[in-house]
Amino acid sequence: RELSIDPDVVTYLAKSEELVKNACFFIDETYNLVGFETYNNVYFSVSNKSGSKFIVFIKGITPVATDSEIVQYLRGLTVFEIDRGFASLLRQFFNEYIQSGALTIIEGDVLKTWQTALTQGKPDRFFGNLPYNIAAALIADTIEKNIRFDRAVFTVQKEVAARAMANPGTEDYSSFSILCQWAYNLKHIMDLSGGNFWPKPNVTSSAFSMTMKPDFPCCDNPVLFVKLQRGLFSSRRKNIRNNLSAFLSDSEKAAAALEKAGIEPSVRAETLPVKTLLLLSDIVNADIIQNGIKK
Repeated sequence: RELSIDPDVVTYLAKSEELVKNACFFIDETYNLVGFETYNNVYFSVSNKSGSKFIVFIKGITPVATDSEIVQYLRGLTVFEIDRGFASLLRQFFNEYIQSGALTIIEGDVLKTWQTALTQGKPDRFFGNLPYNIAAALIADTIEKNIRFDRAVFTVQKEVAARAMANPGTEDYSSFSILCQWAYNLKHIMDLSGGNFWPKPNVTSSAFSMTMKPDFPCCDNPVLFVKLQRGLFSSRRKNIRNNLSAFLSDSEKAAAALEKAGIEPSVRAETLPVKTLLLLSDIVNADIIQNGIKK
């Protein structure tokens, strides 16, 4: 409720608004979502035992999907858990949330089950602490199946994050780097030592964010591009002419495509930026694939 008649509110409201101007909060409001949505600004004063007072101010409560600078609450959450025992405990601890529809638990290997979450529509956000053995495969799988999220935030082993954000010409630059940078704008958030986890691992982790690129896919045939860039990295020691020749099963057509794209045949794929590979994909699609050689 709005308590604008409170003299303390009148005095300190401007200061409170400034303090929370760029703040964002998540509020657990599972049982009365409809009523909660109807409120606008909420502010009131609270007295301390010492006699002093402070102002509580909540600005514009609305659904989490909005991008404006307002207080938001989480409308629904889907959790993937492979450990059957832990999944059972989650159901016990959070049964009320499950019954209200605010929480869904999908049990099993997330690499095999993540698509089940799409039955209710594509989520806006995707986040988690991903194990090393599935991190790159899971991220790549969603991109290759043309499922992108408005924003994703992951904690992964540092080497995986380095591969996702690697620059052309570096050791970490790979097919995985191209997929990630093709679909998202990437940002490193922080590194986390083993002491931040229990049990303590013997590795350093990194947190990074992925924000959907608005101009995706920037090529005429996204399915071809995914297959092509994988083919160009199939043998990292071979130059791009050899790998493209193998992909097209035709060395002459490969040479012609590279010449048209302005790519030196002797270079390796890991030296080329995403933009150049997208151009090559369009040339292969227009001049070769459309003429009967399909992969």
